[in-house]
Amino acid sequence: RLVQDSTAMPPAPRHGADRLTPHRHWDYASAAEIFAELAPLTPIYAGISYERLEAGGLQWPCPTRYHAGTRYLHKDRFAGGQGRFHAIHLIAPAELPDADYPFYLNTGRIRYHYHTGTMTRRSAGLDAVAPEERIEINPEDAARLGIADGDWVRVASRRGEIRARARLTNRSAPGSVFATFHFAESPVNRLTNDALDPVAKIPELKVCAVRVEPLAPAALVQPAGPCQVALAGDVELTRRNQ
Repeated sequence: RLVQDSTAMPPAPRHGADRLTPHRHWDYASAAEIFAELAPLTPIYAGISYERLEAGGLQWPCPTRYHAGTRYLHKDRFAGGQGRFHAIHLIAPAELPDADYPFYLNTGRIRYHYHTGTMTRRSAGLDAVAPEERIEINPEDAARLGIADGDWVRVASRRGEIRARARLTNRSAPGSVFATFHFAESPVNRLTNDALDPVAKIPELKVCAVRVEPLAPAALVQPAGPCQVALAGDVELTRRNQ
């Protein structure tokens, strides 16, 4: 909820009045001009301007130019009034663990990457901190399967399989494992279920049944990631120029 002024990127080319340019009406001199047009039309930003942001960030709602911003959005009451609770009937997932696929798989994100990593994995710094997928598994389950922290494992569902290293952690409850969708080398959505929620029609990508197995050494060949490939190319180019 914090609105702040950050260092600007180089200015985009200005299109002027060229009739052939589809964005010719976006002939603004700066981002400040755009925000000055936007703020009066958006009540929660009405009191914010680039001039005020020079002194520091402001938390919306900030409805007037003399308003100090709203530190806590719902401090005294909910902004939209009292919440309403609706009783619903639980619908079980379309696929539950069984003898062949005994683990729940949940998918999500880690702090260092965004979605499929097409932007964040181009950053050598971020890719150095989190260069590969790690399947998070409870230590009790790992001990039963003979898996140590950092071991390569195969995770398989009825739809496909992936390979990745294991991370032993109590963040995963016994009987469940966690993986992200950041890494093309371990494309976790090959495993997930495309069954649709009957109301919202959203694919059931957050829960499915999987099997986890330790990998034998002969199966440990893993392709380089996108950032690793890019860095390898830079090294080779440097060698050629020396």
